[in-house]
Amino acid sequence: MRTFVAALSIGAAALLALPAYAAGSHSGGHDDEMAIGKPGEAANVARTIKVVMSENDDGAMLFSPAAIQVKAGETVRFKIVNDGETAHEFVMDSMDEIQEHMALMEKFPEMEHADANAIRLEPDNFGEIIWSFTKPGSFEFACLIPGHYESGMHGPLTVASK
Repeated sequence: MRTFVAALSIGAAALLALPAYAAGSHSGGHDDEMAIGKPGEAANVARTIKVVMSENDDGAMLFSPAAIQVKAGETVRFKIVNDGETAHEFVMDSMDEIQEHMALMEKFPEMEHADANAIRLEPDNFGEIIWSFTKPGSFEFACLIPGHYESGMHGPLTVASK
């Protein structure tokens, strides 16, 4: 009986951990093409956009530039720098997906990302995303760490027709 109870407890613990794991991996993964495009290849990069994440003395959390414009068919290297004093993220997606992801982050604030369209950086660190924008449309980039979006850390990402 004790063995059965122990096995049941382990099974229940594993099932409870599944939502957190699933939240971190985003079912279906981001290797497939998304509405905003797909991971790009360095050999196809047309230009580089530097994105700086920071906070100001008033408590606002900022991206510079505040808006990004690219063209459909363009592959861009984003060089992302965290000049702030706290961890920040850079996530690109459709507005609906950004809102859905933000709700997940509220439930699982320490969620790790393994998504090609996102990067999380500690203060004084940098990284990059290479992305191919395949279709025109209006999208968004944001920091989805709880409270950061509400503090102003988001902006429009417009993909213009060729």
